[in-house]
Amino acid sequence: MTIRRISSGGEFEAKVGYCRAVVAGGFVHVAGTVGQGETVAEQCRDALATIQRALEEAGSSFEKAVRVNYYLPEAAEFEPCWPILAEAFGANPPAATMVECNLIDPKFRIEIELTALA
Repeated sequence: MTIRRISSGGEFEAKVGYCRAVVAGGFVHVAGTVGQGETVAEQCRDALATIQRALEEAGSSFEKAVRVNYYLPEAAEFEPCWPILAEAFGANPPAATMVECNLIDPKFRIEIELTALA
């Protein structure tokens, strides 16, 4: 099996020892991704943009997403993201889970992890 690793140059990739995405076994596995911004909605949009770039580099797209996990330190902050997520996935929504938990830095309000067909 061929494994292809995709880096986005994010600050935590080198610190923690991971890459943005791995293409293997017919899937693109995108690592948990945070975004920049003051609000959860801004961070959600920015994280999705980073994920989209990784998917495109892997030859995939949001249309091929099969699984997505959302991690938020405050579950109540998830609702402002719903329209953004609905727009990103459109008529092809993946299976999804939302988990309330601490993130690597308190400034981050959402982290998104995604798996798509390659």
